[in-house]
Amino acid sequence: MSIDFGSNDVRRMPVYLLLDVSGSMSGAPIIGVEQGVQLLHNELINQPQAVEVVHLSVITFASSASQVTPLTPITSFAPPALSAGGGTSLGGALRELANALDREIIPNSATKKGDYKPLVFLLTDGEPTDSWEPELNALNSRRDKKAGSIIALGCGDSVNTSVLRQITSNVMLMTDVTPDNLRAYFKWVSASVLTASQKAGASSGDTSAALPPAPQGFQVVL
Repeated sequence: MSIDFGSNDVRRMPVYLLLDVSGSMSGAPIIGVEQGVQLLHNELINQPQAVEVVHLSVITFASSASQVTPLTPITSFAPPALSAGGGTSLGGALRELANALDREIIPNSATKKGDYKPLVFLLTDGEPTDSWEPELNALNSRRDKKAGSIIALGCGDSVNTSVLRQITSNVMLMTDVTPDNLRAYFKWVSASVLTASQKAGASSGDTSAALPPAPQGFQVVL
């Protein structure tokens, strides 16, 4: 798996977290996700290169989707409190992502450097309960302010990995959904973002970066 974050003529590195907070995430899983977002923030805020360029946003989805945290510098980011309940509006999450890209992403221009291509980390544990295909098609057909790399994590036995594979080729599966494993995942996310931010600050023309190896016990879905 690899990250694509565009040219080196840009300033911010947007990172969008799309988090499933449906009813099946109740209890230990939602606590693990909340702690994981806190861990991600703690890891990145102690890295000067990340502090310089990384901005974070959180989009949650259950029976509907909402951007609970707009794109924010990590120095100002406050990990949101999360609660679980409802369905799995994956299409809604993709639509909220597209709307956020429209509002928040600064494109390149002849006179101003724009943002790096956004990194999107999607976490879900079930079947979508809404129509997601049209939203995916709309996201993929965007001509500008596009999402860059999308990395998906499926949690548990009920997740539909074939759906996730239609969204992205970068799919991992966590079969044992525990708070420890969720924290391990978010530590991996922080390492991935840090790798990208360090590459962004380099002077080379290389615009891709390999993702770190998947955490122990996670499966890469091919």
